[in-house]
Amino acid sequence: MKLHVVLEAQPEGGYTVYIPELPGCISQGETRKEALKNIWEARELYLEELSKTQLQQVSKRVQILETVV
Repeated sequence: MKLHVVLEAQPEGGYTVYIPELPGCISQGETRKEALKNIWEARELYLEELSKTQLQQVSKRVQILETVV
């Protein structure tokens, strides 16, 4: 399964990072590297809590689209 990761720099410093396909799966970090490390850990914990049926439903919601802007 492919998931998107959104990394947003915060005006006060640091980064917020989340995975749109996993509602509530959000983290932060002082650096990009730390924020990405933290979201991978959050993703693992999030997915561990899902049942097999719930995981299949997430898979069906995920759509990867590419566009040129």
